[in-house]
Parts: sequence; structure tokens; C-alpha cells
Amino acid sequence: MMKAAFATLALAATLSAPVLAKDVVDVADLVEKQGPAVVNISTTKLVKRGQEGLPFPIPDEEDMQEFFRRFFPPGGPGGQGGPMQEIPARGAGSGFIVSSDGYILTNAHVVKNADEVVVKLIDKRKFTAKVIGADTRTDVAVIKITANNLPTVRLGDPGKLRVGEAVAAIGSPFGFENSVTAGIVSAKGRSLPSENYVPYIQTDVPINPGNSGGPLFNMKGEVVGINSQIYSRSGGYQGVSFAIPIDVAMEVVEQLKAGGKVSRGWLGVVIQEVTADLADSFGLDRPRGALVAQVQPDTPAAKAGLQAADVILEFNGRPVENSGDLPRMVGAAKPGAKIPLTVWRKGKSEQLSVVLGELPAEAAQAGSGSRAFSRGGLALSELGAEQRRALGLDHGLMVEDATGDAARAGIRTGDVILAVNNTKVATVDAFRKAIAAVPAGKSAAILVRRGDGSLYIPLKISGE
Repeated sequence: MMKAAFATLALAATLSAPVLAKDVVDVADLVEKQGPAVVNISTTKLVKRGQEGLPFPIPDEEDMQEFFRRFFPPGGPGGQGGPMQEIPARGAGSGFIVSSDGYILTNAHVVKNADEVVVKLIDKRKFTAKVIGADTRTDVAVIKITANNLPTVRLGDPGKLRVGEAVAAIGSPFGFENSVTAGIVSAKGRSLPSENYVPYIQTDVPINPGNSGGPLFNMKGEVVGINSQIYSRSGGYQGVSFAIPIDVAMEVVEQLKAGGKVSRGWLGVVIQEVTADLADSFGLDRPRGALVAQVQPDTPAAKAGLQAADVILEFNGRPVENSGDLPRMVGAAKPGAKIPLTVWRKGKSEQLSVVLGELPAEAAQAGSGSRAFSRGGLALSELGAEQRRALGLDHGLMVEDATGDAARAGIRTGDVILAVNNTKVATVDAFRKAIAAVPAGKSAAILVRRGDGSLYIPLKISGE
């Protein structure tokens, strides 16, 4: 059985509108008025033969090897030891114009590592674009073309979206420019694995490769999101799509335009969800807040006196209902800001104050610090006595971060690893030794404690 996976795609859309409310525009009118501000984006990157880490979709490894065997004999045209071949890797996506002087929004993954970015308008004009800045954590990028008096989209308020409300997308799926698709809002505020800073809008709008970076419209003709990801077993659309709320994107855009990068607040904790059982064990009235699994040394959290087993209930006066709320709140705050915290500690509420740091460039989330990653892409820490008591465990390793093979397998920050191939692991060293014994291309059965349940996750170790 193929495992479902989140696919990051270069995206677009098509519309057939349900019966709508009185202030709603007709879908055809929406497309006619807003369509000219939607653009097609094509990217090119020159890569050397055999170079890894291409930012664009490529055939699988066996297909690529066969391609090189047929068209690029060993050693190149000059025989053994000839020069490396440069191959243009091409990608495609969508975007939309937000200012008449040429600023365009798209996804960061659409323009990542591109040597050339070309924008095509609906009137067939083409422009070479400059990448002003890109933020991989929210997958938002700003590019600019040299032009004036361009059509622009109208921006809406994602906070006013209702689940069940009709929405539409315009983009370039599979290169079919200015395609339109429609559907409804399926859910709001979705958290995705390894995506800590975006409360995604989930829809059932058909989204496919080429749609990434295109706009999601409400039926007033306002952009409420940027189409970014799908959830799929096949790699294509299967009824679940995700968009970045436009208000989140615009906060990033202003920083990118001002300085080309984004600064975020940093706390320095590893957190996990508060389950019903954990809430009961801590004496909380209900499951809420973010449970501090670990406090990184020499971080704002450590200096503020936060402790493992604290439950953060409020951040800057705002309630933290779910653990996923905290990274967004921390990331949205300015480095250096003094923030009041309400924490639940040993059965009672306490007030703390923390001066936020700046999120390190290579950290993956609000709780990131300096981390050592094992083979397979896991940063782990050993459970302390308090953590073991709180979780009801006598062993285990806390996942501080998951990248590469581990992220693809679905292992998440906050998971607790109990065993590798049915052998208990209580130390990071034991885990490293167990993973080192797994041949490249093979999988290890990882027993994970997640929330109040456990599950096995196959961790396939890629070639090195």
C-alpha cells in the first residue's frame, strides 16, 4: 500500500461555483476581473550531470540512470574523464500580482535555487523576474518584474472565511495556463508535519503540479490564500489541498521587501501536545496548552525559568489551545520583545516573563536550538525523570526535530521513540548504533509514542 504523503507542487485551478450568498460574484465574473493578475512562472536551473538536490521534480533514480546511459556515455563526449555535462532543470508554478509596479507573490519552493525566473502574463508578455526574497518556513516568496500599470488582485480577510464557504483557484496545472478550479473550505487552522508557522486553509479545490503559488479566491473575488500543498497517495490531487492564509503571507512579504529575509521570535523549547491523559495527570481542567518536553540550555526559555513538564497556557495574553499555536505566536513576535507567559506548574498557574531571542537561521521551529542529527535525519534527546513520570514511560527518546528520511516517513517533533526493530532504545547512542546497522535503501521499524497511543513507522534509510 502506498503511504499518503504531503506533496509540494508548482500549482493552478478551475471553477464551477455553487449557489452563493448575496454579496458573492459570479465565478465567471471573478475570473474575468481577477484572472489578468494571475501569472505563469517558469524556472530554470543549470545542474551538472549527476548533481543531487535538484529543486524541481525529476524522474526516479533508475529512470535518470537509464537517461544518462543512453544520452551521456561514461566520461562524456570526450571519453573517460571528459567534462561534466550541464543540464537545464526546469520547473513551473503560478503567482499573482499584488502591486501595479510589478511585485508578485508565489511559493518559495517554486523559485528555490532557480538561475532564471520567467513570468508570463495573460496577454502573453514575458518578463525575467528578480527574486526579492523567499521564506522557506512559510513557503512564501516575493519576485519582481520591471513593468508598470499592471493589473492587481484584491486581498481579503482569511479570518472571515467559514468552513463550507465556496472558494476558487486560478493557476497553471501541468502547464495549462489560467486554468480555474473551485470547491469549498474544508477546514481552517490546519497544522501540517514540519510546518510550524502556518495555520493552513484546507480545501477540496482541485490543485495539481503547476498550481503552487497561485491565488485562492473567496467568492467576493478576494485573494484569501496562496495554494501550496496537497495530501496525496499518488502525487496528484486526491481531494485535499492546502493554502497559506494571505494575512500570514503578507506579514512575511513586508519583511522580505524591506530586507530580503524574515526575523522571528525564538523561545528555545521542545513542545508536545497535551492529551486528555496528560491533562488529567497534570491536574488541568481539560487538554490545552503546549507541554514543554525540553528546555534548550542558554536560550530565552532557560533564562526565563521555564522547566520541562510546564504547560504554557498563555503567550502574551493570548490563550494557547493547542501546541501548534505556540510556534506561530512566538514566530510572529519580534526578537527582543518582553513577553508575559502563563504556565501550569505542579498543579497551579504561574506567571513568567521571557525576552525572546531571534530564531536561528538553521532552526526548524520555535523550539529549535543547536542540534546533532542522527543518520536518517533525527535530532533526539534522552527523557529526563520528570518527563518519564509525566509520560508514564521507563525509557524513550524525545524527537527534537525530524528532517530528510525521518520527515518523509512521518516522524514528528514531540514523538517519543521507544524501539528500533523491536529493540528498546533508552540512549541516543543506542539509537545511533541501531540505525547504523540498517543498510542503505532498507527500512527500520520505529516504535513511536504519539499522544496517548503508539504506532510503528517504517523509516527508510536513503543511500549516502
